[in-house]
Amino acid sequence: MNNRLDNILHRREEIAVMLADPDVTSDNKRYTALSREFSEIEPVAEEAQHYLDLQQQLADNLELIADPDCDAELKEMAEAEAREIKQAISASDAALSMLLLPKDPNDNRDVILEIRAGTGGDEAALFAADLFRMYSRYAETQGYKVEILSASDTGIGGYKEIIAQISGNGVFSRFKFESGAHRVQRVPETESGGRIHTSACTVAILPVAEEVDINIRPEDLRIDVYRASGAGGQHVNKTESAVRITHIPSGLVVTCQDQASQHKNKAQAMKVLQARLFDKEQSELDAERSQARKGMVGSGDRSERIRTYNYPQGRITDHRIGLTLYKLEQILGGDMGELLDALITYHQAELLAAQHG
Repeated sequence: MNNRLDNILHRREEIAVMLADPDVTSDNKRYTALSREFSEIEPVAEEAQHYLDLQQQLADNLELIADPDCDAELKEMAEAEAREIKQAISASDAALSMLLLPKDPNDNRDVILEIRAGTGGDEAALFAADLFRMYSRYAETQGYKVEILSASDTGIGGYKEIIAQISGNGVFSRFKFESGAHRVQRVPETESGGRIHTSACTVAILPVAEEVDINIRPEDLRIDVYRASGAGGQHVNKTESAVRITHIPSGLVVTCQDQASQHKNKAQAMKVLQARLFDKEQSELDAERSQARKGMVGSGDRSERIRTYNYPQGRITDHRIGLTLYKLEQILGGDMGELLDALITYHQAELLAAQHG
């Protein structure tokens, strides 16, 4: 353990020296990468230094206690201090265990959020709109930016499908456990008998891919253009602005018709395609390490039912961690902090258990 902490402290010093080097400061890409590494290592190094200092203090006190010539009163003070230091070491050890948990390399990425209405017709489409509103409002409270890339609306306030990009610091780390099937139980406004209906939507959270992550060859793409249809304003059916991109090797198809120009629609569709291909690649890697993922908070499987939103009881239940909160209205209004924090804490506990298992 101490060797590992010494290596962390050495690496922090190394980066600090490099960041002061004019050759590094003039190389924007290298400087940015080192700055990012420094900001990640700094909190770990601070706690590591604190832990090592405490160990040294304990060693000094134990030496004093063991000294046969030590004054009785001084020995008593050293014993009391040693007990306090041992408690502080235990707390620092727990803090280091959390800081040294394996990092998800995607945590700082932006995300592509995809919401699709499932069983339940118009009611499911209205629920898709509710989910999108919930995520958008939460994103707003965190200072994230939400940009709709593609939407297929029903004309009555619902969405058959909506795809958006959420950008900001650490977005994926907050949203990554939202992938899966979300179920709603409520009485539709059109239901005269007051019966509760159940409908569902699927949510996919994909880390945004950078160009270096995914190499898409032009010859692997088939790009079709056509006239936009459905609700969509003045450009509908006048120009061939809608774009459908098919990635031939994987069979993935992305369509986009929300933007006014074909060029913009193509750019948006490519962004979604890159994210889906990157997610596919990550999922295949995860499948190889599936043993390590068996107990994790949700496998990320889109078909897995992860949460139920029960309107009559004002209740929201996350089935993966057995959490029930009676604050449905607040959560749908964007107050998702408690829910997301619980999922992250549970995930960290699983990682800690796996480390010590």
